Amino acid sequence: MAKPDDRSDNAEKLKEAVQNTVRNLEESEHYLDEHAVELSPEESETLRQKNENRREALDSLRSEIKDEQEYAE
Repeated sequence: MAKPDDRSDNAEKLKEAVQNTVRNLEESEHYLDEHAVELSPEESETLRQKNENRREALDSLRSEIKDEQEYAE
């Protein structure tokens, strides 16, 4: 028998994911600022692309939080 769909803590888990993603983004940007001259152009570009992906993920996560909060109402 399938478990019932328990979405009661989804918004909280998504909020934690947002916080972790923001922290990773900030740490990566700080690292780039401090060590850009030591990195190869490929490494710098890889980090910049990861940060862009993180920004896009944040938009999606925030949208999901909104959906979950509306579902809970």
